[in-house]
Order: sequence, then structure tokens, then C-alpha cells
Amino acid sequence: MTDTEKKKLFWACFIALVATSFVFGLRANIIGDWQKDFGLSEADKGTILGVGLWPFAISIIVFSLIIDYIGYKTAAYFAMGCHVASLLLTLFADGATALYWSVFLIAIANGTVEAFINPVVATIYNKEKAKWLNILHAGWPAGLALGALTAILLGEASWQLKYVMCFIPVVIYAVMIIPRKFPVNERVEANVSYREMLSQVGGIGFFIITWLLVLGTSQILSSLNPDLVVSGTVALIIAAVAGAAAWIYTKTPGHWMFLLVLLTMGPLATTELGTDSWMPDLLQADFTAAQAGWIFIYISTIMTILRFYAGPIVHKFSAIGLLVISAIIAIIGLLFLSKAAGMVIIVAATVYALGKTFLWSTTLGLVAEQFPKGGALTLNGVSAVGVLGMGILGAPIMGGLQDRGIDRDLSANHPAIYEKVVSEPRELPFLGATPGIDADKVQELSDEEKQTLQEVKYPNKKAAFLQVAVLPTFMLICYLILFFYFRSKGGYKPVELLDGESGNAH
Repeated sequence: MTDTEKKKLFWACFIALVATSFVFGLRANIIGDWQKDFGLSEADKGTILGVGLWPFAISIIVFSLIIDYIGYKTAAYFAMGCHVASLLLTLFADGATALYWSVFLIAIANGTVEAFINPVVATIYNKEKAKWLNILHAGWPAGLALGALTAILLGEASWQLKYVMCFIPVVIYAVMIIPRKFPVNERVEANVSYREMLSQVGGIGFFIITWLLVLGTSQILSSLNPDLVVSGTVALIIAAVAGAAAWIYTKTPGHWMFLLVLLTMGPLATTELGTDSWMPDLLQADFTAAQAGWIFIYISTIMTILRFYAGPIVHKFSAIGLLVISAIIAIIGLLFLSKAAGMVIIVAATVYALGKTFLWSTTLGLVAEQFPKGGALTLNGVSAVGVLGMGILGAPIMGGLQDRGIDRDLSANHPAIYEKVVSEPRELPFLGATPGIDADKVQELSDEEKQTLQEVKYPNKKAAFLQVAVLPTFMLICYLILFFYFRSKGGYKPVELLDGESGNAH
């Protein structure tokens, strides 16, 4: 493949990623319009937003297991079809059910996009994987910024008109990808067997992935029918069976280094994506919704620019060195956010953005460079575990901690308001029964009572950033283990596949 062909294919993959996050960013700005037009309750809204997450992990894992057989282009065509179908279904939706399935479809499409773009870029730039995967994933914050900017510039226009704009990046990436020729994955080219690919994940890796996939699927099913929920015990049994089968077939629990990275992905995703979901609440306590939107665009632009210029940074510090530095800055940024107020929040958010920018994309680079035998499976498996870990464990736990703080302060200082809005406790992982605030009951409060409630919620939202700092601290410990391991081996060196039997580090 010539350099020109590589660049054309890379930019096609880049725009495909922009399309996925463009929809994500724009949807976050119009969910309120959907709530009004379709009469959605807060529970309906949460269900619809939730189903935009789990199917991503399902499709990225499924396609990672079969993509070398069906080909990258087949996966790309499937993603295009799901994107177009989901956008049309949304525009002609007549209720919450149609919205639910349209968001489900777009999550499937987004996962499929990730399933082919990551291994494609790692293959065509197999000598500089960390650099090019960072540049590729500049497409994510770029799409978020463009989606938010579109919503702001269209102002009071209907949500339908805003959503039609999603067709633009989808059509562009389709036009760019259709004439492209895709490479053969380096694992296949090196004759690494399918079993050897699976062995990089191993029995423990498949246990973790299966457990989270079952829990994620259970949440999808239970949102449609509460009787279809899968118990935690059943999920563990299914995961144990899958893990045991994988261990027997591959004869290994998995590569220890890959398993360590896998453990960091839930905390990583919660640190980045989970914190992003709380940022608007924090910003809107001191800024208008429009100002908060511009700040979000500013932060996303910083991330885009930094990822574009990741090459020299990765070269100077190495993938693992950059992860260590990023985790430290992320910790500082979260601690800063927990104390900042007014305009200082913008400074704190900037520090936080500097910390989180390289975490996800550089982790992909590290996995691609250290586990080329794992092909698409190891590269995409970490993304799936990150998304599932955040949605099933990380975000609910951190949200539950906020709820507990709000419940404590509101019941102690404003018992009359507390009695009006308290909801039935819900069971959360590791936290047990956790009380919360019923959003529907909040709407019945007077303006003065709503203001009081907001004043109680605000410091607890800020306190959440302090609590989240525990996660990058855990990540930092894991990264330091890897850093000193590589140092004992003479420094960080990517693994290059020589044949189907071995990889050579140099």
C-alpha cells in the first residue's frame, strides 16, 4: 500500500470516528427537546441515553472476533447501514420506543466503526502505532466539539433540523471509505493463529469481558421488561463458564500485562467519559447553558489539537511514560475541579483536559504495540471493557456517592424539601441500597425550593471530582508497575511480529 493510499484510508477512518462522536455530542444537546416532544420521564430519558452505550461494547467485541474472516470493508458497510437506518428512525420516531431502537442502532454502528478503524490504523502504521492511534482518536473530541457547535449555532431551530446535520459526517465517511482498499491485519499477515490471538486475552480476560457483557445485556433487556433481568450470580456463572472454556482452549489465563491494562479501563473510562457527564452540572452552577456549551467546545478543541501533535510527545516519553504523566495531571485536575469556583473552573477544566487527553488513545497505542498477536481482539477488547466498566460499575457508583451526599445534606438541613423529593432507594454495585432524588417530584417544587435543592446539589457535585480522583490514582499505580517493568528490561520497546510463532522486541 502506497503512502498516498494509507493517508486516504486513515482520513476515511478519522472521519468515521468524527461521525460517531458528532451524533453523541449533538444528542446530548437535544435530549431535552426529545423529552418535551415525546413526553419522556426522567427514567425514559435515562433508558434511552443508556442504550446508547452498552450495544457499542457488544458490536465491538463481536466484530473483533470475526472481522478477519469477513473483512474490514464488510464491517464498514454494516456500520454505514446502521448509521443511516438509526438517523432515519430517529427523524420519523413517533414515541419513546422508536427513539430507544434508533439510539440502540447508532450504538451498534459506533462500536462497529471502532472495531475496524483501530486495527486498520495499527496495521497500516505498524511502526508508529501509538502516534497514529492518538491522531486517529483526535476525531473523537473533534466530533464532540462539532456536534455541540452545530447545536449552538442552530439555536432555536427544531431538533429535527439539528439531527439532519448528522448525515453530513456519515455521508462523508461513506464516500471516502467505499473506494478504499483495506489491508490484511498484521496478525493474519504474520500467520499468527486464531488460538494464539485468543491466548493474549486468555481465561481471565474472557471472564472479565463476558461478565461485563452479560451485565450490560441484562440492563438492555431489563429496561424493556423488568422480568428479563439477569441476576449477578447468573452473570458470574456464565462468565466463569466462558472463562474456563477459553482457558482450556488457549491453555493460559491471559497475558499478565494485558490483564493489568484491562483492569485500568473501567477507571479510565469513568475518569474521562463519566466526569464529562457531570461537567455540565458543575459549569451551569456558575455559567449559563450557552456559556457551558462553549467551555465544552474549548476543552474538546484542546484535546483535538494535543492528540494531533501526539507524535513528538509519545516519542519523547514513550507510551507508558505518557500514561504515567497523564494520570498524574488528571489527578491534579480533578482535585483542582473539586475546589474551584467561578472563572477558576475554566482553568481547572483545562488542567483536567490536559490530563485526560492521552489516556484512552495512548492505552490503545500501548496495547497495539505490546500485543500485536492479539490483533483486533486485544485492541478493541480494552475499549469494550472501558465502556462497560464505566456504565455498569464506575458511573453508577460515583453517581451513588453523590446521591448519598445530597441525601445526607438535604435531610439534615432541609427536611421539608427532602420529604417532598426523596425517592425509593435503589441497589447499586458495592454501595447497596442508595436513596436518591425523584426528578419528577422536583418539578413540583416552587422556584425557591428548586434553588435550595440546587445549592445542596452543587457542593456534592464538586465533591464527586475529589472522589473520582481515586480512579486515576489506581491507574497510576498500574502504570508505574508497567513503567518499572519496562525499565528493568532496558526501556519501553514495541513488539514487532516476525512470524506466527514469536514476536521480537526492539
